Amino acid sequence: MIYCVEDDSAIRELIVYTLNAAGYTAKGFGSGQEFFECCSGETPDLVLLDLMLPAEDGISILKKLRHDERTSELPVIIASAKGTEYDKVTGLDSGADDYLVKPFGMMEMVSHIKAVMRRCGRQTAVPSNVLRTSGLVLDTSSHTVSADGRELRLTLKEYELLKCFMENLGTVMTRDKLFENVWGSDLAGETRTVDVHIGTLRMKLGGYGSLIHTVRGVGYRMESKN
Repeated sequence: MIYCVEDDSAIRELIVYTLNAAGYTAKGFGSGQEFFECCSGETPDLVLLDLMLPAEDGISILKKLRHDERTSELPVIIASAKGTEYDKVTGLDSGADDYLVKPFGMMEMVSHIKAVMRRCGRQTAVPSNVLRTSGLVLDTSSHTVSADGRELRLTLKEYELLKCFMENLGTVMTRDKLFENVWGSDLAGETRTVDVHIGTLRMKLGGYGSLIHTVRGVGYRMESKN
C-alpha cells in the first residue's frame, strides 16, 4: 500500500491512478489530518509526501512519522515544487528517503518508488492478475490496458494478442499459434488477419509498440522493457 499526501486533487488523482495501473495499491489524502487518521488503522509500505499542505506542512508530518516508533522506519519520498538545494537538504535531513521535484514524470516517480523500496527492503508484490513491462500494464481482472498511467482502448482481439505476448515475453510466437490462441482456431493461412491486428495494436501502444518485433519468416516476439 502506498499513501500519497497531496492537496492538489488533480495531481493526487493522477499519482494514485498511475500507481494502481502499475500494479500497486494506492490511496490519496488532501491533508495531514486525513493521512494520520488512515495511518492509525493501516500503516502503508511507503508515503509520497508534499511539503506545502493546508494546516500542517510536510516537514512537520515527516518529523511526527520519524518520532513514532510504529512509523520511524516507514519509507517517505518528498514530492514538492520546492526544488532548491536548501529545500532538498532540509527534507532529507528531516528523515526523507528521497526527494522528487515537481513537475516530474509518472514513470520517473515509479522508478524512484522502486529504488526506495529496494533500499528499504520493502518490495511489494505485483498482483498475479497484472502483467507488466515497464509502464505498460495489462490487468486481466478488469480487462484493462494502460501505458504510463493512460488507459488504452483496445478491441477484444487486440487485447487478447497483447495478453498473449505479455504472457510470453521474449518468446517467438508463430502467426499460426497467435491465430489459434486469439481466434480459437488452428486454421492455417490466416496470417494476414494476424498481421493487420498487430499493426493496429502497435499504433495504439504508441512508444511501446516497438517492443513487438517481427521475426521474418516465423512470426512475432515481444521484448520486455525495464
